[in-house]
Amino acid sequence: MPARFSRCTVALFYFLFLAFLTGFAYDKTPLRLLSPDKKILFEFEIRHGIPGYGIVYQGKKLIDFSKLNLVFEEGLPFQGFRLEKSIRLDSAERYQLITGRSHEVNDSFHQITYYLKEIASPGRAIHLQVRAFDGGVAFRYLFPKSNGDSLMLVEERSEFNLAGNPFTHVLIQDAFDNAHEGNYLRRAYRDLPVDSLIDMPALYSYGDSIFLAVTEAALLDYAGMYLVKTNTGLVSKLSPRLDKPGYSVIASLPHQSPWRVLLISNRYGTMLENNIITDLAPPNQIGDLSWLKPGKTTFPWWNGNVTADTLNAPGNNFVTQQYYIDFCARAKIDYHSVVEYGLHQWYQDDGISFMPGPNSNVLKPMPGLDMKQVCDYAHSKGVGVRVWVHWKALYPKLDSAFVLFEKWGLSGMMVDFMNRDDQEMVNIQTEILQKAAAHHLHIQFHGAYKPTGLSRSFPNEFTREATLNYEADKWNPKGVGADHDLDIAFTRSIAGSTDYHLGGFRAVITDKFRAQYTRPLVLGTRSHMLAMYVVLENANAMVCDYPEAYEGQPGFDFIQQVPVTWDKTKVLGGIPDQYIVIARQKESRWWIGGINGNAARHLNIKLSDFLDEKSNWQATIYQDDIKSPFDPNGLRIKTMNLDSSAGLDIPMAPGGGFVIKLERK
Repeated sequence: MPARFSRCTVALFYFLFLAFLTGFAYDKTPLRLLSPDKKILFEFEIRHGIPGYGIVYQGKKLIDFSKLNLVFEEGLPFQGFRLEKSIRLDSAERYQLITGRSHEVNDSFHQITYYLKEIASPGRAIHLQVRAFDGGVAFRYLFPKSNGDSLMLVEERSEFNLAGNPFTHVLIQDAFDNAHEGNYLRRAYRDLPVDSLIDMPALYSYGDSIFLAVTEAALLDYAGMYLVKTNTGLVSKLSPRLDKPGYSVIASLPHQSPWRVLLISNRYGTMLENNIITDLAPPNQIGDLSWLKPGKTTFPWWNGNVTADTLNAPGNNFVTQQYYIDFCARAKIDYHSVVEYGLHQWYQDDGISFMPGPNSNVLKPMPGLDMKQVCDYAHSKGVGVRVWVHWKALYPKLDSAFVLFEKWGLSGMMVDFMNRDDQEMVNIQTEILQKAAAHHLHIQFHGAYKPTGLSRSFPNEFTREATLNYEADKWNPKGVGADHDLDIAFTRSIAGSTDYHLGGFRAVITDKFRAQYTRPLVLGTRSHMLAMYVVLENANAMVCDYPEAYEGQPGFDFIQQVPVTWDKTKVLGGIPDQYIVIARQKESRWWIGGINGNAARHLNIKLSDFLDEKSNWQATIYQDDIKSPFDPNGLRIKTMNLDSSAGLDIPMAPGGGFVIKLERK
């Protein structure tokens, strides 16, 4: 070595060379993206060749530096990237929703796309696209055509390293093959079990001052994402393909991941009011929507197919469907669902417990059940008809089934037992939506993963389950309680429409509950049951009990009248694990619903919190009848005149609730 080159000089040259290779990550300040209201700051930087990000909200660090990494077919993660360029875009999403929280949407966003290039061989290019909205930030990976013909993705390792120790509401799953149902864990973040699958949405709260939720949007031709808590933080975990072990995503290039969404606010209600999840989904993909009709539906399976004692020979036949269709016509319920009778589905099948057998055939109704006759009769009464199907029975005959269903005159269906979110199942559900739309059929996915905003792209997706709900009251000895409803309202509902078996009219207190398959009991008061029609977003809300359980009963008039689509949503108040109150507007009316946990509560509802102008209103109030002895089915119903500056005092029993219909005078 020449004397003029000291060891320090060589070390300096080596350091500068490394800095050059990694895009001078050590010397550059993070590249920043602010939300339009300047409350959310996304900071991008490259450390040691690995891209990553952090998030600051109103000066408080929420996400510490979190690596963004991918593992491809070669088995190696990113080894070193440099930033070649970035492109900025300020724009807005403007569209209308058939179903959802709002009808008219106009949401501004700021966007940056970072163009990253791998330094060493094979020199892959990855684009990271980031959007910041008022109320949240999202990012996704873009895989350009320059990388070859195909994407062979083994893993995605997107980190979400939460700062501090927020309180969590999360749903833990045992395996990727699951119905996305269960009870939520409520505990400090640091006390979450390590290496377990965390379903999404997941909610993290810093006291009552800052709320952060993690989920995904626009899940198309990709694997569903979970979170796993490691010793250093949260990292994404994709559902693996069953047909190609060792891979999560196989696709042609160019391709893109779903959006990884972080919703952030100092007021929890913002997460249930904004439309960021649908903002990130593609626009309408099915064209004309004039045929779509959201509406409430019967679902007799839940009540045990109860019919009147005078009905002649109930079963999988016309007279049983006629009985429920006549009820729909009297009660102005939009749809009747044909499901099963005597634990045998409406179509021919030799399987067990609704699981398809080798001779399952959705093209052949059970003997004695003429579906064209059922549909013709229902249409003569102004009622639509839907069916329940197991996806494994439907999918092999998808094209022929949809042609026949349209010929019969069906309006839609529940597709059940999907229980996966690997790439293959994601694509199956997309195919079902696309082909159903071509035959003017709406879809309700049951036993399926959470919504990802695709009710914008495929508006015939009316609702999704992904929740433990009142169907479990038929067999779970503990039932589904009011506290669980709050978990769903505060956590699962963030993602969008939530399918529940609503409308049970046999409320009991906890000590009186027992599981029963026919005429199930429900926990929570009747007011609570009514309020769930407002608290949950659902364009295909069920009316699950049998006709005699409703007709002549107090509160049924509310179920008959309450809409299933909304023009505007406003969360008036709520505290996780305690209560929530939501107001929704449909045309000139407002509908308010509140549900309570397992402690009695007294609320004051201020109309000025959501009514902008001075006006007079008539309020019809349904609330718990708090008297001794307490009857959870008791209702106090009253009507009063109010102006928009008035307040309403509402007591709620344990597991209670209330609903209010406001009509302009």
